[in-house]
Amino acid sequence: MSLPLLFSTAFVVGLSGAMMPGPVTAVTIDHALKRGVGAAPLIAFGHGITEVVIVVLLVVGLGRMLEFPAVAGVIGIGGGAVLAWMGWGVIRSARSGEVSLSAEQQDGGGHGGVGPVGAGVLSTLANPYWFLWWVTVGAGYVALAQQHGLRGVLLFFGGHILSDLSWLLVLAAAMVGGKRWISDRIYAAVVAILGGFLIVLAGYFFWTGLDWLGPHA
Repeated sequence: MSLPLLFSTAFVVGLSGAMMPGPVTAVTIDHALKRGVGAAPLIAFGHGITEVVIVVLLVVGLGRMLEFPAVAGVIGIGGGAVLAWMGWGVIRSARSGEVSLSAEQQDGGGHGGVGPVGAGVLSTLANPYWFLWWVTVGAGYVALAQQHGLRGVLLFFGGHILSDLSWLLVLAAAMVGGKRWISDRIYAAVVAILGGFLIVLAGYFFWTGLDWLGPHA
């Protein structure tokens, strides 16, 4: 995967995850309504702290393991399976009307007065799907990125965290602006499109994983 493609797909995949309602979405809505749009970058920063830690752990702690084609192949296939599952779940949620920007449909998770940065950290760690994503899809992406060295890892992470920041800013602005910028129908349509993209990318991960495993199966 080329560096521009690595960055752009990391952004789109990250965006598909960021747009799905969850703990980070909930605290963003809550803090935006109380503090304004400026809360979004702070929540994204808190969220990013946890992701820097896990990327460093993957690169340093698992870096040598990811150099073995068999290990990278299994991770690639596992990541493809998770992406396909996530993609189908995203599309199903969009079609059923489960995705909504309505504040009353979000559960803030009781952040108990924690500031935006702390809320970003805690809401991320409270989401079990975040861990699942990083040990499968994220690990596969890191394996791909490491083929380009540190530059590849930085570009992957840059695209990923930029997607989080972009969506949280749009979400906060929509809340502050009374949802004038984005309707639930548009939101659901974009989410469904991103779900389709996840399924396509799942195929790529499967193919890459099988390619890595091929000579070593």
